[in-house]
Amino acid sequence: MKRIVERRADMPANRKSQGVILRLCCLVVSVGLLSAEAQEIPVPIYEIDASWPKVPLPNKWLIQAVPVITTDHDDHIWAISRARDLRPDEAMATTTPPRGDCCVAAPEILEFDTEGNLVNAWGGPGHHPLWPAGPQTIVVDREGNVWISARGRGDGLMKFSREGEFLWDFGHRGPRPEPGEQLPRLVEDNTETDVLPNGVFVFNLDEDEREIYIIDYKRVLVYDMDTAEYKRGWGGRGMPLEDITNDSIAPYDWRTGPPPDLDQFSPALHCLHISVDGLVYVCERGNNRIQVFTKAGQHVFEFHVANHTPARGPECGRIGDPEFARCGTTWNMTFSHDEGQQYVLIADGTNHRVWIHDRFSGEQVGEIGSPGRNAGQFYWLDGIALDSFGNMYTGEVYMGKRAQKFTLTNGDGVSRFR
Repeated sequence: MKRIVERRADMPANRKSQGVILRLCCLVVSVGLLSAEAQEIPVPIYEIDASWPKVPLPNKWLIQAVPVITTDHDDHIWAISRARDLRPDEAMATTTPPRGDCCVAAPEILEFDTEGNLVNAWGGPGHHPLWPAGPQTIVVDREGNVWISARGRGDGLMKFSREGEFLWDFGHRGPRPEPGEQLPRLVEDNTETDVLPNGVFVFNLDEDEREIYIIDYKRVLVYDMDTAEYKRGWGGRGMPLEDITNDSIAPYDWRTGPPPDLDQFSPALHCLHISVDGLVYVCERGNNRIQVFTKAGQHVFEFHVANHTPARGPECGRIGDPEFARCGTTWNMTFSHDEGQQYVLIADGTNHRVWIHDRFSGEQVGEIGSPGRNAGQFYWLDGIALDSFGNMYTGEVYMGKRAQKFTLTNGDGVSRFR
């Protein structure tokens, strides 16, 4: 196995940082960053496991873009494989008669075990009448139910059994265009919580509180996990929904320095995760920023990631842009395996690597990988997750189109399901 973690010479393996202490008194929650001695936790070190997943897949299936990867309480790894990204030179086995051996798009929901065996596969066009053209986010709850969402007109959030049986629709959908129909252009309204006309791009579950967290436009929205009733929401730095601008965030000249300071969220908001101490972390790609909140929406602190990288503006290309690269560094993240989750591991699909930051100080303390297409490298990294022993799984989109496993080499060997 090849070791691919790097550390700057000035980055100690063991370090002290600030801690987040939660205090509850008289039903009022106050959160502060206090100078405290933190337990010395080594920065995680990873090695590529090039044998994962096991290939070839059956039925000439070929994995496509993997925007999100997640793990469940059986230590199984779930990945979205977006079938619409199949290219003509990858689809020769789909014609009648086949014009070549390669290939057929894999089903859009893939379940692997930690050894890389494909356990189950289902989903894709025709699986359900509301199945989206491009699924974006997948979460598997403690009961083994599979939640899937997508961004697009008329798309939303659905719950399935682990075998793919439809169980529940979240609702809050806008109209879905009929084939060939052109709907009016969407007008941003950050106070609208009943209808989500452009679908559910990114969500996460708080099963202890039975809540669904959704990031949409420039805001965080929270709904009841069982009834889909809206409960609360906030914008950048905890501002009320009515204070969020419906105008576009102004571009900036990245050549002159990092993004200017903003109270507003700057889209795209690209991930949301909840730490073991109940803090809500939001990936703000349009500002190279991670903002941290209490579950009530109180802003705690924030930090930037690879902030020299362009975050937004006219020189930010879409997928496949012939002139400009993508922008923003905070595509997704996960928390380190140690009991207190000392670090965050941040997937950066623009710089094609994983950054390791101290969760409490925000300081960068390491990095994993390098740009490229060989095992252990990244190209358009988007998905990231850990299993209960801290092994890391990643997914790549656009022309990356793969999932990889990295073994944690300096963990404590304790199984922790989050």
